[in-house]
Amino acid sequence: MPNHPSLIVIGTSAGGMPALIEVLSQLPATLPAAVLVVQHLAPTSSSEFLVERLNESTTLSCHVARHGQHIHAGSVYFCQPDRHLLVKDHHLLVTKGPHENNFRPAIDALFRSAAVEFGAGVIGVVLTGMLHDGTAGLDFIRRCGGTTVVQDPREAEFPSMPETALRSLPINYAVPLARMGHLLEELVRQEITPSTIPEDLKLEAAIAERVVGSAEDVEKLGHQVALTCPDCGGTLWQIDQGRVLRYRCHTGHSFTADSLLNRSQDTLEETLWVALRMMEERKNLLTSMASRGEGYWSVQQEERVNEIKAHINRLREFLLNGKDVDNLAGPTVRHDR
Repeated sequence: MPNHPSLIVIGTSAGGMPALIEVLSQLPATLPAAVLVVQHLAPTSSSEFLVERLNESTTLSCHVARHGQHIHAGSVYFCQPDRHLLVKDHHLLVTKGPHENNFRPAIDALFRSAAVEFGAGVIGVVLTGMLHDGTAGLDFIRRCGGTTVVQDPREAEFPSMPETALRSLPINYAVPLARMGHLLEELVRQEITPSTIPEDLKLEAAIAERVVGSAEDVEKLGHQVALTCPDCGGTLWQIDQGRVLRYRCHTGHSFTADSLLNRSQDTLEETLWVALRMMEERKNLLTSMASRGEGYWSVQQEERVNEIKAHINRLREFLLNGKDVDNLAGPTVRHDR
């Protein structure tokens, strides 16, 4: 284990490029640590274009991360789109493993890998961004003896990621961007105390490195719960360790409770749109049947059309206005607690 931190890992999302430029511009070319960056990217994004922007703003040497590349101090390694960025034996791993928190690349995946590889020698940084990726990653770093830093959410363009970390964990430093680079330079020159790496994090890192795990592996990490993975439909296990409530399936998909809740909301909305389409088709069929019938039978079909129209209007109002699920069925629905 080195006597000083030798790796800085940075995670960011929305608003991340201006924040990265400001932080990296403050770091000297002689920085005695490497910097690894994960920014949430669309699969069709260009890492090369973003790295060119970074190279124009810092004296550090910025590169797109390549699989098998050796990590050098004074260099910045930026993630590829649609690939996780991991570290192993002081080399980069660029893999197309399962999504974590619905992202690939995922901040948590990099932070966990770095924490297991560098222990107390890693500094984790979460900058501006939406949703919750990075919070569990900072917990991994904390548990391995590393240092945790977040951007002051009061100045973040999108404060959700640093806010969630501060709300969920004891964070070592929360600072504005103007002070971030200078703080990091101070931290990489401080003495560190070697730490013990928790066995559960070693196992999770190994699962990520080989892309998929097994049910037996995940059984060692937590207990099975009555939830299914929204990505593959498999069983989920609740992870027993750490301060952040998390879930994993045996194929490798991983979620914080917040990201799982958001994903289930998306799935629910998709299901409701399908239901709306099916009810519209049923209404059209009943309308045609009513127009072709006579007497009491025709009246019955018209009543059914009016009934389904009411359901369609309620469902459409919910989907378009984003109302609470509890309001969907109206005030007469009783929820047992």
